[in-house]
Amino acid sequence: MELILKQDVQNLGFKDDVVTVKNGYGRNFLIPQGFASLATPSAKKVLAENLKQRAHKEAKVVNDAKALGEALKAIEIKITAKAGGEKLFGSISNIDIAAALEAAGQTVDRKFITSGVVKRTGKYSATVRLHRDVVVELPYEIVAEV
Repeated sequence: MELILKQDVQNLGFKDDVVTVKNGYGRNFLIPQGFASLATPSAKKVLAENLKQRAHKEAKVVNDAKALGEALKAIEIKITAKAGGEKLFGSISNIDIAAALEAAGQTVDRKFITSGVVKRTGKYSATVRLHRDVVVELPYEIVAEV
């Protein structure tokens, strides 16, 4: 079954991609949730026209995302957390990284940050997806609260 994605779907594709999925997945999940629509020949023509018109606008969005990525690389993030030795009481996740970026003056939605759950002090790296073409590695450090 061919579908046109209406929004980004993790591990499947980005908005306006034409994807092939199994019939049950498309019919029972993607279409009822509003994540996709059927890729009929007329829908494909409309999509191609929309993508052609949106191409020059997309270049500006990509440039803005690259500028934000360079600004994020310049930020040094230190997250303080309660710890006993090297082990944290609790954990650090993408929510904490998004809060640290917010405190540094850069707003990034937490769902675009991939870091995993960290339970020890030290230096780590998170992946921030600012655009489908712009992915930034963001180093951060977790230090024990004094």
